[in-house]
This record gives sequence, structure tokens and C-alpha cells, in this order.
Amino acid sequence: MDSYHLAPSRLNDISNDPIDITDQNCDRKRPEQQARLRSRNSVTNMSSVLMSKTVTPFLREHIPSLYAPIGKPGNHETARAENPNSKYCYRHHPDSKCRRAADKAKMVMIQSELDKLTSADQQAVTHVWSLFSAAPARHRDLMLQGILSQLCFPQLSFVSREVNEALKIDFISALPVELAQKVLCYLDTVSLTKAAQVSQRWRTLADSDAVWVRMCEQHVNRKCTKCGWGLPLLERKKLRNYTRQRQLAKGGPQGRITELADSHDSQHQSVNQHGKRPAETEEEDPIKKRQCIAEASKALTQPKTRSWKAVYRDRWQVSYNWKNSRYKLSVLKGHENGVTCLQLDDNILATGSYDATIKIWNIETEECIRTLVGHTAGIRALQFDDSKLISGSLDHTIKVWNWHTGECLCTFAAHTDSVISVHFDGHLLASGSSDKTVKIFDFNSKETYCLKGHSDWVNSTHVDIKSRTVFSASDDTTIKLWDLDTRQVIRTYEGHVGHVQQVLMLPPEYEPDEEVLNGASQDNQDAMSVSSIGSGSPTMPHAQIERAGSPGSHSPSYNPLPSSLPSGDDDVRHLYGSAFAADVSRPLPSRYFMTGGLDSTIRLWDSATGRCLRTLFGHLEGVWSLAGDTIRVISGANDGMVKTWEPRSGKCDATYTGHCGPVTCVGLSDSLMASGSEDGTIRLHSFKPRPCQQ
Repeated sequence: MDSYHLAPSRLNDISNDPIDITDQNCDRKRPEQQARLRSRNSVTNMSSVLMSKTVTPFLREHIPSLYAPIGKPGNHETARAENPNSKYCYRHHPDSKCRRAADKAKMVMIQSELDKLTSADQQAVTHVWSLFSAAPARHRDLMLQGILSQLCFPQLSFVSREVNEALKIDFISALPVELAQKVLCYLDTVSLTKAAQVSQRWRTLADSDAVWVRMCEQHVNRKCTKCGWGLPLLERKKLRNYTRQRQLAKGGPQGRITELADSHDSQHQSVNQHGKRPAETEEEDPIKKRQCIAEASKALTQPKTRSWKAVYRDRWQVSYNWKNSRYKLSVLKGHENGVTCLQLDDNILATGSYDATIKIWNIETEECIRTLVGHTAGIRALQFDDSKLISGSLDHTIKVWNWHTGECLCTFAAHTDSVISVHFDGHLLASGSSDKTVKIFDFNSKETYCLKGHSDWVNSTHVDIKSRTVFSASDDTTIKLWDLDTRQVIRTYEGHVGHVQQVLMLPPEYEPDEEVLNGASQDNQDAMSVSSIGSGSPTMPHAQIERAGSPGSHSPSYNPLPSSLPSGDDDVRHLYGSAFAADVSRPLPSRYFMTGGLDSTIRLWDSATGRCLRTLFGHLEGVWSLAGDTIRVISGANDGMVKTWEPRSGKCDATYTGHCGPVTCVGLSDSLMASGSEDGTIRLHSFKPRPCQQ
């Protein structure tokens, strides 16, 4: 029992010993306690001199720019050349712009925990960090594998949490500007607007013109094949005004613009009866005068620039209104009889009526600014541009007007019956009449000639000066394509079972759906085209045409339509005849066009093959008029309704009612839709953004 008692002095020594009694006096220690004790003793006993002998050479080898004198062997370039493994990863490369920025809050926390350690422990931890920081990628992986193999589950859980946060890299800010913009170009508009809210850096990149110009290319003036959205152009008037200003600048003295902007003070523009400016203007400093004129010229010759995002936003608002039928309705009244024709262009609307008058309307003020009087019978067709207006009437005449002044410039009496349609392109004018003929007028050569082939009234004509062709639609239920060089029919399109009232050319950007092209022959077996190459025989593939004989030979046997559409330009040229095949520089006619007939249908045609690709149903009575662009097509019919169609899918997007009589004419612009009826009214739908949308 005495052996279990200790002297009081020994108890005092034990109580004053800073080392835990269980660690020092217990003969049976746990393995982890022994390892912890050895680790603590080794770190405590390691001198700074010894650590410098082991750590400093490692740092000098792998970070020579910081630990080796400049210009001596083992510098940055030599070390990199001798040891390729010293190349850092992109995140930790000292010269990389993609290095991860330090987390301020995390570094403050680490520093606070480091300050709680003793000086020796701080030095040991710092040396460990230095070793890992200086190690190349291969050594780092080895160090991490060794450390992870010694961690317990709580420590592994801690590492998992920290790694999960560290992996959240701002890759957009880390990438070069060009690559970041390339990545953002793959986003849709909703994702781009959300990306702009992440940070200032993201906003700068997401709002850049390089990103939004790509978005505009996909959607403006065309339908996007991915999202189905199409945005209007909206800039036709601005582009024309800019062109006029440039021409005015070239024509003025010394290439300067002779007219100042309207916003300048009126005293700088006013002149007295002697052609001089007022006296107070003449007394001004001549240097200021020159500066004022230079600023005015610069303002006129250089259009205002906007960001591509703002351009897209304006067009998206208009497209949104179209898609959701949000519009402002205006009803224009002024004609004493039914409205038969109209044309819509920017802020001007021209209408013709059975009352033998043509009215020019200001769309913004909704007022009739001019009435053209001269015809003795109803107006059936009209078309205008910046300088002239051409009208066709039931009085057998065609008149050319200066619609700005109301003066009739000239009158053509070429037809022997009522003029039903007129269309001009450049210096060529094509007119259709109830005398069953198409007349061509050349304003340059003053030549006029007649195209005969229809057996009933010609209701619609469309001339294309580039390809030198004319399309004509007739009451004989056919559409014909004419060659103005040979003055012969290239192809006749048959499929309607009622009078064909309108032919509408689709823009070159239009491409039908693949399913429409693949299923055209199955869905439209009643449609057939007759080519002049075979002298009345139905359309054949080019190989069959060659076997049938030379152009002009007769082939009475029926040949089915080609099983597949031609893909190459040469194949397409041969389908338009020998004239186009021989002259490869001659532009081709519009590939796709639409027609409306009194059989209550709208048909989509391929002008090359003669196929009817699609038939649109929806109107209860005959279709009188069509208008369209790359995004939509509108139709007016005898049932008093106006319908908007998606030309690629053939889907009816919306139906507009309100007229008390048949809708005889329709007009379309980017943000406006006009319709005229036999009830004598014009209904104008404006899809421009409202003030709350700006």
C-alpha cells in the first residue's frame, strides 16, 4: 500500500508540469496519441535553419523568379526549359489573367485562425503552404493524394464543403473577351437578360454589340428556326432618309449639305429678299459660323448610332404585339364607294375606290392630305414610290401621278377593256386587263408590247426587272410565268379551281419547312404545272425532258412530278428553260410565291418545279387580296375577315373582323396592317409599342 503513496514534493512537480499526465506517465498510449505526440515534438524541435535547408531549395527550384537571383542559372526561363513539369495550371499561373481572385472573407478567417497559433506553429503552417504553392502540378497531385489518404470522415466532409464552394468559378470573367462573347452568343434573349443581372462584368459582356448583332441576324426580318420568333426590319424609312442626305451632300457645293437641320435656330436658316442673312447673323464670329455649319453637316451625314440590344428591343416589342394581337385600331372614312386597292408605306397610305378617286392619307394624323381626281371610272389597282403613283382604272386607262402635288403626268390607253392590275419595277410596268392580255411598258425605250396566253381576265401581275420575268394570275384559274426576253410563257401553274385574284412573291430569304418539301407530292396531287418546254405537257424532270425531245417538241404522254426537289443551281436553271440555262449570270425569278383564289384557298408554289407545296384553308369565301413579308402573310376575303398566316408552317396566327363587306385589299408593313372593304372604310391596325412598353 505504501508503494502507492507519493511524496508531496513529487505531487507538486507533477502539478507544475505543463505536459498532460496521461500523455507522459501512461504506459499504454493509443496509436493516434503517440503519432500526435511525435508530430508535436518534431515540429517544435525543428529549427528555422533546418526548415530553410529543406524548404528554400524547393522554392528556389520551382519559383526561381522569386527565390533565385535574376540573370543566374536556374532563373525562370531556364527552370521552365529544364523541367517542363514546373508549368503551372491556368488558375495558379503567375502570368495568367485567369487566376482566381482571393476571397476576402475567407482570407480574413484564415488569418484569424493563424494568429491563434504559436510562433513555431505559424512558421510550420506557412512553410507547408509555401511548399504546396511552389510545387508543380504533378507534385501537387501527389501531395493532395497523400493528404486525402490520411483524412478522417469529418475532415473529408469539411474538404467536400470547401471544394464545392471553390469550384464555383466565374468562367465568363476568367475567359478572354472574345471567348466569353462567343459563349454568350449561344444563349437566347431571356437568358441573356438574366446573365446581364449577375454582375457588372457580365452585364458589360452580355450587352455588347458583338453578342446582340448575332441575335439580330437570327431574328430581324426573318423567322428564327430555333425559337420561331421573327422581328420586323423597321428601318426602311431611316435608310432612305440617310441615302437622300448622302446624295444631297454629294450634290452640294464642295460636297457639303446645303440644308441645315430643322432643330437649329431659325435665324441661321432664314434669308431676306436679297438672298442675305439678317444683319445680326452677319455680325457673328465667322469661326462660329463655320463650326455651326460643320456640326449641322455632320449631324445630317452621320446617322445616329444605337446599341444592337436597343435595336433588338424595339423590334421585339413590335413582334410581341403582333403575336399577342395588341394593336391600336383606326378607321379611315372618306371614300363614297367601296375601296378596291391600297398600298401602305411608312407613314403614307394610298387608297383607290369605285368612286374614281385616289386618296393619300397621313397615317399618324389619320387625315386625307390629298385626293387625286382624273379617272372617269373606278380605280382597280395602284402602286406608288417616292416620286410617282401609277393607277389602273375601269375606264381602260393607266395614269401616272405626282402624288405629292396631285398632278397627272401622263395617261396610257393601251388596253381595250378595264385595267385590273398594275405593277412596276424600275423602268418596267406590267398591267393586266379584262381584255385577257398583259401589257409591258418600258419607260426608258418607250416600248410597249403585249403578252397573250390567258383565256380570261388578268387579275394580278408582278414584274421582276432583275430576272426579266412577269407573273400573271387570271380568272382562267391559272398562273403564268413569262420571259420578257423571248416574250413566251416559261411555265403555267394549275391547281386552283376558282378565279385566281392575287399573286404574291415571297422574299429570297424564305425557305419552306422540310416536311412541306418532302410531302408536297402526296398532299397536292391535284396541282400540276405545264411547261412551255414540253409544249403543254405536264412538268417532267430535266432528264425526261431531254429524252422527250428538243424544246418545242410535243410530248402527249403524262409524266409525274419529280420525286425530289432540285438542289444545285444548274438543276434549278434548267427547270426555267433554255434561256436561263444558257445565261448563268441571269438572276432567277422568285423561287416561292403564293396565290389567292375565289375557291377560298391560298396556295404556296415552287416556281422552279411547278409544285403546289401547301394549300392554306381558313376563309369561308373567296380570297381577294394577299400581302406579306419574310415573317407573315395576311389575306383579305369575301367573308369580311382578315387573317394572318405563318408562311413556313401555314398556320393561321390570328383573325381580324370588323368590316361590313368583302375585304378587297390589304396592306402590310413592319408595324401596321391596313384593309379596305366594299363598305367604303379602311381599317388600320397599329402594332407599334405603346408608351408603357418604351
